Amino acid sequence: MAKAENCPNCGAEVIFRSPALPARICDYCQATVKRVGDHLEQIGEVAALPFDVSPVRIGTAGQYEGHGFEVIGRIRLGWEAGAWNDWLCLFNDMSHGWLSEADGQFSMVIEQPLDSVQSELIHRIAEGQPAEVGERTQIDNRIYTVSEARWAECIAAEGELPFAPETGWRVYNVDLRNPDGFSANVELEEDEDPQFYMGRYLELAELSPRYLRSIHGWKMPDYAA
Repeated sequence: MAKAENCPNCGAEVIFRSPALPARICDYCQATVKRVGDHLEQIGEVAALPFDVSPVRIGTAGQYEGHGFEVIGRIRLGWEAGAWNDWLCLFNDMSHGWLSEADGQFSMVIEQPLDSVQSELIHRIAEGQPAEVGERTQIDNRIYTVSEARWAECIAAEGELPFAPETGWRVYNVDLRNPDGFSANVELEEDEDPQFYMGRYLELAELSPRYLRSIHGWKMPDYAA
């Protein structure tokens, strides 16, 4: 059930849709606020999101593998060769996944227990050793290849999130791909436990999305209205 609170910085209403997510970016002043007990504390701030042409936005809804979801948060990450969006999707059962959007490609990934992964490469990365593009490993009887391995930093953020980012927050991100469209991802934050995700690449239409952003010059699909 959604819960309304007041931003400790500007007093504006901030709404939490998920009881499990501790952090929220205020829509009005960009303060990063965190739930501490029965009240909110401001712990930082993020920059306003720069313009981009993504058709996804907060409030976009869809279906993934038979489960409905709503987009409730976003982090925009940048590195020396570009930037990408990670959209936080809240599923109907209150679990969540990440819809990653980079260069017009989309993938949905869901966090998995790292100790369940039987891969020397994944555990080496999780221990802090750098990955090399082109390295290969087997996960769940599928072969994956490292496609990207880079440090990135938070450019901006919005909505609800499972952690409280600030502008300049850094993460080491390793993407792995499988020839059949499956994906895996390892993320290492400074002074935090590593996180491991699995999912697959997909076309936006496969999510049966609704409430997409209207973009000048782009015809909105009939299903997305």
